[in-house]
Amino acid sequence: MDTTETTLDETILIRDVDRGSHYIRDWTGEADGNPSFVARPRSVAEVVDLVRYCVEKGLAIVPQGGHTGLVEGASARIEGGHVLVSLERMNRIRAIDPLNFSVEVEAGCVLEVLHQAVEAEDLMFPLSLGAKGSCQIGGNVATNAGGINVLRYGMMRDLVLGLEVVLPDGRVWNGLKTLRKDNTGYDLKQLFLGSEGTLGIVTAATLKLFPRPSSIETMFLAVSSASDAIRLFAAARRHLADLLSAFELISDRSVELARTMPDISNPLGTGAPYYVLLEASSSGPLDLEVLVGGFLEFAMEAEMVLDGVRASSVTQAQKIWAIREGVVEAQVKHGTYLRTDVSVPISQVAACIDEVEAALAETVADGVVLTYGHIGDGNMHFVVMPPRDMPEGPDRRSWIKASEAVIFEVVDRLGGSISAEHGIGRAKRNAFEKRASATQMDLLRTLKSGIDPANRMNPGAIFE
Repeated sequence: MDTTETTLDETILIRDVDRGSHYIRDWTGEADGNPSFVARPRSVAEVVDLVRYCVEKGLAIVPQGGHTGLVEGASARIEGGHVLVSLERMNRIRAIDPLNFSVEVEAGCVLEVLHQAVEAEDLMFPLSLGAKGSCQIGGNVATNAGGINVLRYGMMRDLVLGLEVVLPDGRVWNGLKTLRKDNTGYDLKQLFLGSEGTLGIVTAATLKLFPRPSSIETMFLAVSSASDAIRLFAAARRHLADLLSAFELISDRSVELARTMPDISNPLGTGAPYYVLLEASSSGPLDLEVLVGGFLEFAMEAEMVLDGVRASSVTQAQKIWAIREGVVEAQVKHGTYLRTDVSVPISQVAACIDEVEAALAETVADGVVLTYGHIGDGNMHFVVMPPRDMPEGPDRRSWIKASEAVIFEVVDRLGGSISAEHGIGRAKRNAFEKRASATQMDLLRTLKSGIDPANRMNPGAIFE
C-alpha cells in the first residue's frame, strides 16, 4: 500500500486569507467563513493533488469560479475544516474549431474573454449575463447559468458538449467530446451541470458556438400592463420567427432606480407601468430591419405598445441595455434587501406579477418593489428593498423573510420554481427542501452518495 502523503506547491496557496476578499464573500456580501486556505491551481494535475491532499487531511472542498453568485453556493463556510478552490488561474482557451462551431476552454476563463476570443473568429457564444466581466465558465457550468438569451439558445445545460471533471476521490473524468449526437449510455455531463460543485470540480468544458450575428435590432417599448407585455411577447415569437434573442420586462420603479446611476436615462418621453427591452438578431442575407419594422407596425396597430424607440446605432443599443444592467447595479446602495429569482409558465407570468405586486403592496407597503426579468422564458426577479430608515438587524431580516414568503406563495400556487437560474446554494436550501418531494430528495442523495460518499464536495450546498 502506498502511504506517501501528498504535498502541495505553496505557490498555489493563500494561507492568510483576507476576510473581506472575493474568495470569502460573493456578490451579496453576506457570507462569511473561515477556510483553512485558498488554493489557486494552474493545471488539472494540481487540482488532482489538491483533492488527494484534502482526502488525506479530511478537509471539505468548496470550488469557486468568479464568485458572482447570489445564493452563497461557493462561499467560505463557518463550520468544519475546508478549503476554497479558485479556478481563476486555469483560464486558457485551449482550442476553437470554426468548422465544428465549438470551443474547448478551461473553467477559469472569464465569460467576456471567451466572447471576445470567439468573436475574432466571427463566431458567438450566446450565454450572456450582467456578471460577464467577472463570472467564469466553470461557475456557469456548475450553476447552469441562464441570462438574457435563454429563450433562443437555452441555458448553459443546452450549450455544453462535454466536460472535464476532477472527482471527489482525485480521479479525472475526461468527457471533452465535441459531438452533437452521442447516445452511448447516460449523459454524464448533465450530472455536473447545475450541481453547484457538490459532485466534483469542473476544470474544462467544450461548448457550442454559433455564427456571429451580422444584424441586431434593439428596441425599448412602453406597455400598459404585464398582460400586454406577454401579448407582445407572443406576437414577437410569431412575427420574428426564431430570431428573437432577448425579451426583458422592466417596471417603472426599476427604471427610476437605474436612472440614479451615471449616464443612464429613459429614452422614451412616455411614462408607463412597464417597459420591454426586445432584441432580435440574424446572420446572412435576411433583411431583419424590414421584419422588425413589420412587427412594430402590427404591435402599434394592436395597441400592445404605448410608445417605443428602436436603436439606430450600437451606441444607442448599449445605452438601452445599460438601463437593464443599471437596475441591478443600483440595488447595492440600499443595504440588505430581498433578491428573488423565480419562474412560472410563460402563460402565468402576468398573473404572477400582478398577484405578487398586489400582495406585497399590502404586506410591505412601506418598501420599494422592483419587478424585472427575462419573461420570455418565464423568469422574473422580484426585489424588495426595506425603507431607508430601517436599521440593519433582526427587524429588517424579519421584514425580508415576510416579503419572500409572499412571493414564494404565489409562485408555488402557479406551479413555478423558487430558483430559475441562480441555484440553491446555502441561502435557499431550506426553502428548496421544504418543496422537494421525498422521492426527489432520495434520488438527489443517491447521486451524491454514489459520487461523493464522504460528502467532501461543497457540503451543505443544495441540501444536507
